[in-house]
Amino acid sequence: MTKVFLRKNRKKRLEQGHPWVYQTEIERIEGDPQPGDAVEIVNHAGHFLAKGAINPNSQIAVRVLTYNRDETIDQSFFERRIREAWVFRQRMLEDTNACRVIYGEADFLPGVVVDKFADVLVIQILSLAMEVRRNELIQALVNVIRPRGIYERSDVPVRELEGLEQRTGLVWGEAPREVEIVENGLRYIVDIVEGQKTGYFFDQRENRAAIGPLMTGWGADRGITLQPTGELDEQGKVVYKPVDKTGKIIKNPFWDGAEVLECFSHIGSFTLNACKYGAKKVTCLDISEHAIETAKRNVTLNGFLHRVDFVVANAFDYLREQVRRGSHWDVVILDPPAFAKTKAAVPGACRGYKDINLNGMKLVRDGGFLVTASCSFHMKPELFREVIQDAALDAKKILRLVHWSGAGKDHPEILGVEEGHYLKFAIFEVRSRA
Repeated sequence: MTKVFLRKNRKKRLEQGHPWVYQTEIERIEGDPQPGDAVEIVNHAGHFLAKGAINPNSQIAVRVLTYNRDETIDQSFFERRIREAWVFRQRMLEDTNACRVIYGEADFLPGVVVDKFADVLVIQILSLAMEVRRNELIQALVNVIRPRGIYERSDVPVRELEGLEQRTGLVWGEAPREVEIVENGLRYIVDIVEGQKTGYFFDQRENRAAIGPLMTGWGADRGITLQPTGELDEQGKVVYKPVDKTGKIIKNPFWDGAEVLECFSHIGSFTLNACKYGAKKVTCLDISEHAIETAKRNVTLNGFLHRVDFVVANAFDYLREQVRRGSHWDVVILDPPAFAKTKAAVPGACRGYKDINLNGMKLVRDGGFLVTASCSFHMKPELFREVIQDAALDAKKILRLVHWSGAGKDHPEILGVEEGHYLKFAIFEVRSRA
């Protein structure tokens, strides 16, 4: 087998679990491998480190497949990897009707993503290592997961860095364009053909549930109190009803719920969780008419339509306009797409994140909450917090961090692989400094 010798003075990233070998780390190659071939990765002295797939035309020259010298990269290999990943999800998640089954390098299958939508799988093949082994990969998915169908969404520019063309389409069985899934007890319609990425973002599953405690407890701020009616219930206990300042009984069952603004809503996932946990009213905003139409269908599907207003608008413009109008919400949620897809884009991304968070926190009533996120890998956690702190300074706000997290349990990270640590999610209590 071809051997790839690494430089003596390189950083020991591979030994620390990093699954990539860059061209700049290679000292020499013994053999004449074809793109995608399996090769042995050895240190400068020839000691075995790992076995991977080579791509001479990519900056990532070798992607690690196994640390076992004797392991053969065949269909059995893929079935073992997929079975391990599937067992992990079933252990970690209460409901696997919909989840990320394969998360690339973190599941030791570099450059492949597999999302499960009920009985349909959607795959993304992002590396040459997986492209040349796609038949074994697909058959292994069929054998282990036993889906109704597999649809491919390899329509991402990163494939071109691997010398691959973008591609979409059905690859096995049958798959409808729209699939209904369940997450956090809520029903969603997902468009696997035209939806963003693979159709849905599973990485915020736990974070969507984390907003639950923010959704109730607002009645007192509106002057509503629970007063005894003089009546007794079936257990003989005094019945209390919500009453406003004038003594009028409030009939809205969500009188204690939050008024919420969700920006960059996509198909309304945070909106649905807000309603589930008792929000009184939610404004659901996205620039995409298709996304808002899907969000409206999802809200209707779950019986929340009477509590949600839908807005198709640019979030930056909408936030500024609402600040000018003096509008306020109890909770403002900002879950934008990645603003920094490259390192060079970071300064512009900082301005973008500061803009939306500055105006977002201005729209939060004193004592309310700002829920904010960044999925830009190049926006490091320390920098993201610094940008939010700068926004708070300009907005004359004091922020109290009450929750900080990353991607969910079906997006595990290998320690030492910074590329896997991309999502930052925070909940801040917002107080006026005035």
